[in-house]
Amino acid sequence: MPMRESTNQPPPLAGHDAFADDTALMEALHREGAGWAQEELHALGTLAGSAEAKAWGRLANTYEPVLHTHDRYGDRRDEVEFHPAYHDLMRTAVSHGLHAAPWADERPGAHVARAAKLQVWVAVEAGHGCPITMTYAAVPALRAQPEIAAEWEPRLVSRVYDPRFRPASEKHGALLGMGMTERQGGSDVRANTTRAEPLGAGGPGGEYALTGHKWFFSAPMCDGHLVLAQASGGLSCFLVPRWLPDGARNSLRLQRLKDKLGNRSNASSEVEFDRAWGRLIGEEGRGVATIIEMVGHTRLDCVIGSSAGMRLGVAEAVHHAAHRRAFGRELIDQPLMRNVLADLALESEAATTLAMRLARAYDAQQDAAENAFKRLATAVAKYWICKRAPAHAAEALECLGGDGYVEDSPMPRLLRESPLNGIWEGSGNVICLDVLRAMRRDPETVEAFFAEVGAAAGADARLDIEVAALRDEVADTETLEVRARRVVERMALVLQASLLVRHGHPAIADAFVVSRVAGDHGGAFGTLPAGSDAGTIIERARPKLN
Repeated sequence: MPMRESTNQPPPLAGHDAFADDTALMEALHREGAGWAQEELHALGTLAGSAEAKAWGRLANTYEPVLHTHDRYGDRRDEVEFHPAYHDLMRTAVSHGLHAAPWADERPGAHVARAAKLQVWVAVEAGHGCPITMTYAAVPALRAQPEIAAEWEPRLVSRVYDPRFRPASEKHGALLGMGMTERQGGSDVRANTTRAEPLGAGGPGGEYALTGHKWFFSAPMCDGHLVLAQASGGLSCFLVPRWLPDGARNSLRLQRLKDKLGNRSNASSEVEFDRAWGRLIGEEGRGVATIIEMVGHTRLDCVIGSSAGMRLGVAEAVHHAAHRRAFGRELIDQPLMRNVLADLALESEAATTLAMRLARAYDAQQDAAENAFKRLATAVAKYWICKRAPAHAAEALECLGGDGYVEDSPMPRLLRESPLNGIWEGSGNVICLDVLRAMRRDPETVEAFFAEVGAAAGADARLDIEVAALRDEVADTETLEVRARRVVERMALVLQASLLVRHGHPAIADAFVVSRVAGDHGGAFGTLPAGSDAGTIIERARPKLN
């Protein structure tokens, strides 16, 4: 029997400018001070929307990294081999400066531009974003030891991707990973047992020998890693390169690669240190203080990564619904489906708006008020946006029906990836406790947060009522810890609402306030009130094929 030609099937979502299709991101780029990056973002968006780039993402996950612990002669090798598609993804990310451009670019808005590019590109494939983010976040930590930063920073800001396994001094560019957590402690890094013994006098910038393990040693093929270990003065931060100064391999023994739910293209390993050579960053006992700036930047990228995943889910769902007929008309014209699509698009636009506002705070390094705001708002956004991502991905997948459930679709990969950012750099409880810690230790962060939210005062009475109620809830310190998740959720929603009321399309702002702030919303996506302007909301999110 001859094969029948397929009918009523959407065309592939390929051949479009993924940046131009993201109206909320384009608006935020200009609003937050990086309009000068628009041309490069259109070029990156066109590549991100191409069939070629989408194939790279699929191949990098189909043919996963392979660990080679020994060579054919039985000698230690400790190398990870990747499919060429992974290197194509990495080469694109590095050439566009996603890994470190703001540290070499003094233009206002450099972190905003980089955030926008990251959102566009990691939607293609999220796994390779791990070494990109870690390199970006490691630079401010390295600057705690100026002579080490002077040696490494030129390599890190290079836009040449050089995957060769050789000493960083012989390469055209370098990347950094991290090794913080151990199996007995996890997020409780002060429970780490890896030891660091000075080789000579020790002290800041000094040489140490590290012995111990790391349960998650991310991106092991990076040229060096920031590692926490116990020195005589307490928990300390070290730069541990893969190669020694004399050109020999450092004694990092890769034990295995993690078999993860998602993030399959990215190699995450377990490692043993056998007197591995490293250099102290900052002072002994100040390891957590040294990496605190790094933590903020990685959390920012968790927010951006989850926002990128939401954007991908919306694009796929709206595209499918616009080209699929059921019961006599296109899905996108059916009221209940329109409600679902609009609700998903609303969540995506709110996430993007907040992510880009956060990125602007990272551009204002010398502004005390902005620093106070980002200290609290980064944790708030990290909790809520990353928490929303899995439910959002599941609903977007359901819009495609059975076609979204099969591995030919990008949706299963999106769904498997969606919980990661909620775990990375602090799971939900850790983040909420960090919010409480910031409010107790640094009261100015609370005032900076409410100053930002208060910029929308008088624009929407429903939001004003919620802001006043939130102030009362934050001020009530009794049982605050047990209420922490509810409090942080309300903080995130109020912050998103304030930004949308001030800067968003009126249809977006009204639908968000009535559903997320005033409470006219059910427990699932697709429960917006009947008066919401679904058509406008959906059209802002609709991809446009060339």
